[in-house]
Amino acid sequence: MNVPLFIAKRYLRSKSSQNAVNIINAVTFAVIVIGSAALFIVLSGFSGLKNFSLSFSNTFDPHLKAIPASGKVFTLSEDQARALTTLPGIISYSKELEERVYLTHNQKSMIAYIKGVDGNYTQTTAIDSAVFLGQFDLSLEQTVAGIGIASLLNLSLNDFRSPLAVLAPKPGNKGSPTQRFSEQPYNQLYVVMSGIYQVEEELDKKYIFTELPVVQALLERDSTQISGLNFKLDPAFKEESVRREISALLGDAVLLKNRRELNQTLYRMLNTENLATYLIFTLVLIIALFNVVGAIIMMILDKKDHLKTLFALGLTHLELRRVYFLQGVLLTSLGGLIGVFLGVLLIGSQLLFGWLLITPSLAYPVALTWENFGIVLLTIILLGILASKIASSRIRPKILWKSAN
Repeated sequence: MNVPLFIAKRYLRSKSSQNAVNIINAVTFAVIVIGSAALFIVLSGFSGLKNFSLSFSNTFDPHLKAIPASGKVFTLSEDQARALTTLPGIISYSKELEERVYLTHNQKSMIAYIKGVDGNYTQTTAIDSAVFLGQFDLSLEQTVAGIGIASLLNLSLNDFRSPLAVLAPKPGNKGSPTQRFSEQPYNQLYVVMSGIYQVEEELDKKYIFTELPVVQALLERDSTQISGLNFKLDPAFKEESVRREISALLGDAVLLKNRRELNQTLYRMLNTENLATYLIFTLVLIIALFNVVGAIIMMILDKKDHLKTLFALGLTHLELRRVYFLQGVLLTSLGGLIGVFLGVLLIGSQLLFGWLLITPSLAYPVALTWENFGIVLLTIILLGILASKIASSRIRPKILWKSAN
């Protein structure tokens, strides 16, 4: 029988004869519960915000993307294209060609990016899910633009009488200086809006989409020249193994990047904010758990007679320390579990009912994850062990000898 653990459980359930000690114990337990619940709720809130922020970039970004190692474009031969279709772990892939262009419509103009994509683009990315007006139809020199571009240029869907003009600088002129000055220094393309997408403000003002051959003709590129390859990966395969296969096929002309690598700044910012919040709340918990030290010391003083009896019955001072150490650990662990349970109920109600709103139609994003559950419990238990160790160290042999005498 584990005597220190048995006694610690009895002390945890029993009440003291001193009302002040009972109040201190109740306040200490409440602080642990509230602190652990608050930490869990805040971490769940940041997890939700992180997922919400990344959902914007995930609409555009594929699982894996090949970009030129240098320059703006690289060449994908027909043999390489056929070989990519046979690689294991790739569900689909699509080619794209992107360039900065000048857009003008009804005496309004702006700088944006045109992205020429092939027919597999909607199977590889989730861009079609972001279209809220019209449809993602790029055939017959049609385009899909962001709501920011459509608003700034006053564009309308299927307006064949007033198409959008796209101007791209020519890659280079040949001939004499006289010929170069007489030639138009840019290529021009007219497209009609078939759809409008909405993701977030920056992306909504950045891109228009149209067919890949149309953009290749506008930029005077041949059919093998592209600026990117987008891959949708099979989750049953490891990303690293698929990357090695693609790298071996495409060679050193390209760099492969996943979503995290394509958005390093965004990931770094979100992770830094999450860590800073965790550290701040952990500091608050450290201060709050000083109550545990005080509560255990008050228990030691209140149970002086018990110490004397237990010592006379043969328990050593180390075993008596262990009694109060285990009492503190049990107290913080139980408070942490109850606090996390309350946090789960609160976060779960937000997920189910969306009672806290950012806008009239958008609930505050939260996420329930095992990671946050483990982080909170581990933090509470470790801090509880530290506080219990400090408090139980007050039991020294000198005190016990004086009590026994």
